[in-house]
Amino acid sequence: MNPVYHQAKFINSSPDLKATPEDQGREVAFAGRSNAGKSSAINTITRQNALARISKTPGRTQMLNFFEINARQRFVDLPGYGYAKVPVTVKKKWHELMERYLTSRKSLCAIILVMDVRHPLTEFDWQMVEWCQHTGLPLHILLTKADKLTYGAAKNTLLQVQRELKDIDFPLTIQLFSALKKTGIDEVHQALDLLFNADEKTELE
Repeated sequence: MNPVYHQAKFINSSPDLKATPEDQGREVAFAGRSNAGKSSAINTITRQNALARISKTPGRTQMLNFFEINARQRFVDLPGYGYAKVPVTVKKKWHELMERYLTSRKSLCAIILVMDVRHPLTEFDWQMVEWCQHTGLPLHILLTKADKLTYGAAKNTLLQVQRELKDIDFPLTIQLFSALKKTGIDEVHQALDLLFNADEKTELE
C-alpha cells in the first residue's frame, strides 16, 4: 500500500476546461458508468470516506473533479455516463466535456476504467478501450463491486474480460476490486505507481 495516495485532497470541480488546474504534471482520470462505483473507488484508494462525493442517485458527477496527490500528480473524476436520469442535452454536454478533456489535456497520462463486475464491457466501456487503444494511453480496469459475487464468479468474470481484451495492443491491466471489503487496494496502488511514473512523453513533446 502506498501512503502517498492517502494525502489526496480536493482541488476543484470544473464545468469546462477553462477552470481546470494548470495543465502540467501527471493526471490519471477515472472513467465509468454513473453506477459503476467511481467515487467509492477513489475514496477507498485514498483511504478517505468523503473525498469524492457519493450519491445514492447515479450521475451526480457532472463536472471534472480534480484531486491533488502531490505537486506533480492528480486524480480526475470524470462525469459518469449512460445511467443518469437527466435530459439528453445535459448528457450531450457531459459527453462533449469529457471528449474535450480526453483529447486536449496534455497532463493526462492514463485512464482507470471502472466497471461493475456484474455488468462489464458496456458500449461506453468499449468506447473508452478503443479510444485508449487509438491514442496508446495506458488503461487499468477496475472490476468493482466484486463482493457482490462469489469469489469464483468474480474470478470467472475477470478471466472473461481478459479473454475479450486479449487482442488489444496497448498497455492494459485488469483487476478485481471491492470498496466495501477493501480488497484490491494494494494492486491498484501498484498500478497507479507504474502509471504515474511511466514514460512522461507528453511533457517532453
